[in-house]
Amino acid sequence: MPEDHFLDEFPAGESTPSLRKNSPDYPEGMEVVSLETEAEGEGETQKKSRFLDIWEGISRLGLAEVAIRLGTQALLVAVILIVAWGMRELYGRAQAPSQPREAVFAASLPTPTPTEPAPDLPPLQTQAEGDSGVLRLALLHTDVPSRPRTEVITYTVETGDTLFGIAEKFGLKPETILWGNQYVLGDNPHSLRPKQVLNILPVNGTYHRWSEGDGLNGVAKFFGVTPEVIINFPGNHLDPATIGDLTHPNIQPGTWLIIPGGKRAFISWSAPVIPLNNPGVAKVLGPGACGSVSAGAIGSGAFIWPAGHHYLSGFDYSPEANHPAIDIDGDLGNPVYAADSGVVVYAGWNNWGYGNVIVINHANGWQTLYAHLSALNAGCGASVAQGSVIGAFGSTGNSTGPHLHFEMMYNGTKVNPHDYLP
Repeated sequence: MPEDHFLDEFPAGESTPSLRKNSPDYPEGMEVVSLETEAEGEGETQKKSRFLDIWEGISRLGLAEVAIRLGTQALLVAVILIVAWGMRELYGRAQAPSQPREAVFAASLPTPTPTEPAPDLPPLQTQAEGDSGVLRLALLHTDVPSRPRTEVITYTVETGDTLFGIAEKFGLKPETILWGNQYVLGDNPHSLRPKQVLNILPVNGTYHRWSEGDGLNGVAKFFGVTPEVIINFPGNHLDPATIGDLTHPNIQPGTWLIIPGGKRAFISWSAPVIPLNNPGVAKVLGPGACGSVSAGAIGSGAFIWPAGHHYLSGFDYSPEANHPAIDIDGDLGNPVYAADSGVVVYAGWNNWGYGNVIVINHANGWQTLYAHLSALNAGCGASVAQGSVIGAFGSTGNSTGPHLHFEMMYNGTKVNPHDYLP
C-alpha cells in the first residue's frame, strides 16, 4: 500500500498510530517509524540546535573558557557531595544496632547442663578489696624517668670537636666548658686538642678546687653566689649539719666543688694596649715585644679585610667563650694585610698560644692583632700602610689548621670586627 494512501485513511486531528508488525496491513519488509518518534527526534534536534546557538553566543563573548571552568568546578562539587552523602549513608548503616555474632552463635548452641565442680580442684579465689598483692599491668611502653644530672662526668675530645660543639652536646654554655677545665684549656678555646679528657659539669657554672685556708663566704663571693648554693647542691656531697664554721668549713683541701651559676673573669692571653711610647709592656706575652718605636703612619679609622678570604674557619667573635676575635679562613702561606695604616708594636712569638703575632698601633685609639702567622714581613717599629703585606697565614701556637686570628681594640676595649670590616 502506498504510504500517502495509508495516511489518508486517518481523519485530520486524530491521533495517528504507528503500524504494528502484527497488523494485517503491515507490508512485508517495510520499515515504518511512528510519527511520534519522528516528532521526538525533531524535538531533540531543535534542543541541540538551541544549545549550539547559546554556546556560539558564549564563545563570541569570549566566555567559553570561563564557562568550561565553572562547569568543571560545579561537576567536581557535585561529585564530592555525592561521595560525602554515600559515606554518610554507609557509616550510618555500619553504626546501626545489630545482634552481635557472638550472641547469634551462642543462641545456636544447646543450653549447657550445670555440672558440679571437680572435687580435686580448689575454688577460684579473687583478690579482696584492700589486698596488698601486686597487680601486673599491661603497658604499651616504658617511661624512663628523666632525672637531672648532679655529678661531673668526663668527655674525651675527638677530632673535629670545637668548644661550642661540645657545649651544645651537653646543653651547657661554652664558658662552662672553659671554667670546668682551667688546668687543661687555660681559658683558651684554641687549646682544645683531640684525646684531651674534659670535665663536663652537670649545670652551668664554675668548678673550684678547695685549698687550705679557703672559706665558703669568700669563695661564694668570688664566684658571685651565696654559700648556700654551694652547700645545698647535691653533687658537692656537703652536709649542712656538719659543715661547721663557714669561714673555716670542714672541707678537705683538694676537694672539687661545683659552683652552680658561678662566674669569674677569664685569664686573657691576648695583647693588652701597647702604646707607641712604651711597647715594652707587652714583654709578658713573649719575645715578640718591642723595645722602643718611633712615630709613623696614622690610621684612617676605615678598615679593610686583612685577608683575601672574607669568611671564617673556626671560631667567631665570642667574648663569653674568651674569644674576642674572628678566625679568618685561608691556606698556609696566604698573605696577611694591614687592616689600616700604623706602626708595628709587637712582632714575634707569643708564649700563650697565639704563635707568631704582629700588633699594629694605628695612633688613633685603634689597635689590631694578627696571630698564628707562619711568616713575619714587618718587624718592630715598621711603619706600614693599609693593605701592605705584613705576614703569611700559618698554624703556629694553639691552632688546628691554617687561619688568621684577627682582633680589633679601640681605646682599650676589644670590639667585634664584623662591625667595622666592610
